[in-house]
Amino acid sequence: MDYETVIASKEGNVGVITLNRPQVRNALNTKMVSELIAALDDFEKDESVRCVVIAGNDRGFSGGADIKEMADMTTVQMVMGEHFFPLWEKVGRYPKPTVGAITGYALGGGLELAMSLDILVAAETAQLGQPEINIGVIPGGGGTQRLTRAVGKSKAMEMILSDARMGAQEAKSLGLVSRVVPAEACVGEAMKVAAEIAGKSPVAIKLAKMAINKAFEMGLSDGLDFERELFYMLFASEDSKEGMRAFLEKRKPEFSGR
Repeated sequence: MDYETVIASKEGNVGVITLNRPQVRNALNTKMVSELIAALDDFEKDESVRCVVIAGNDRGFSGGADIKEMADMTTVQMVMGEHFFPLWEKVGRYPKPTVGAITGYALGGGLELAMSLDILVAAETAQLGQPEINIGVIPGGGGTQRLTRAVGKSKAMEMILSDARMGAQEAKSLGLVSRVVPAEACVGEAMKVAAEIAGKSPVAIKLAKMAINKAFEMGLSDGLDFERELFYMLFASEDSKEGMRAFLEKRKPEFSGR
């Protein structure tokens, strides 16, 4: 499909969504949210797509929500229209693995979108923050929850209450991003990570992602039980048999996703 605010493409088994409102630093508005959801839906239905990359552009990942669109909204409009929340729900529960390429600014809703993804690759010049306090509101797309889980209470308090920004290296040291690379290599590195994931068993990848996400929601004992159930289930998959045979035969496995 053709979109106005995002660019969707495929490279091999990787779906790529590029945010494309450079004139406003990729500010998230209703149109972009609906197009992001549509592009994600398309890639979810496409069995050839095994991993999805979401990237910004030279102006950055996303400067956050489009304040011009939000300024006159009422509580009823926010609640009834749902505004951005279907996007957070979609990305947070997306069944296929997702990789973010964080160039430049990832602020407010932009950082919340990034934190909803599974793996983040950041440019050395990336700046992360939750500046909502400056306009009299708080993060509403998971910022108070995901950021706190990622970097701890004290750092999250500092960022959310005072608009303190975080650089890429600090974000990596705290576990918020996985890799830090030169700005010009950021999207390429994210694609490399995605391609590596796309070459694995789609069945095992899906269940592994489920198990890791449950680690944030369950106690250790319940989480271990959940992991073991998924582990047992995978022995019924064709991919597990193919993977083990390939290992024993010293060849590259050919996973079918079954």
